[in-house]
Amino acid sequence: MNVSIVDGATRRAQVERNGELDALRIEMARHAEAFETAPTSHIMAWAIERFGAKLALTCSFQEAALIDIAVAIEPRIEVIFLDTGDHFPETLQYVETIRNRYDLNLTVTSPVDGAAAHPCGTAQCCEFRKVRPLQRALEGYEAWATGLKRVDAPTRRAAPIVTYDETWGKVKVNPLATWTEQDLLGYMRDHDIPTHPLLAQGYQSIGCASTTRPVAVGEDSRAGRWSDSDKVECGLHL
Repeated sequence: MNVSIVDGATRRAQVERNGELDALRIEMARHAEAFETAPTSHIMAWAIERFGAKLALTCSFQEAALIDIAVAIEPRIEVIFLDTGDHFPETLQYVETIRNRYDLNLTVTSPVDGAAAHPCGTAQCCEFRKVRPLQRALEGYEAWATGLKRVDAPTRRAAPIVTYDETWGKVKVNPLATWTEQDLLGYMRDHDIPTHPLLAQGYQSIGCASTTRPVAVGEDSRAGRWSDSDKVECGLHL
């Protein structure tokens, strides 16, 4: 086949792809604005209808309220939990509690090859224990829903409720973006959802055991994460 014909077809396909992405970006920006005052259940229902089986839900399980909302709409939605290999035993027990409560379609990832050279707390730990495992788990999906909240960290204050994430090449839905910690705990209480057992011991934002400590009175809720460094994000939401 003539090389110029192949090159021309490739260029046309790229133009079409770029046009589709532009349309998707515009669509998501429009929804992001409309969803600012929408109920979380409405946002989740839209995402499930819009993307169907091409939507996955990732959750640290502290945001079990999102699981409660999602499975009420689509019981078999895939829920992804990133097992870093360094979670508190209480976290793993809590995951099983929530899994059993909802009979979850749960996928638990593992650190990728090479993680042993990057223990939790080192510069590239999250790359091998969270980012790459999630990239693998999301293969074939067009969108993912997260438990991200704007109050979680300064880096998240402008997080849109829905967007086309250029880094991941997928639509990202943050149904809880406008929630506060009080909103989350209030929902859990009102719906009789068990909370993470470490919350009662002063842990407010719970990550890996070796890099998380209880929070003192008056401290920010995420002050206990990576407290011996200037790190504020693991890489999933950058």
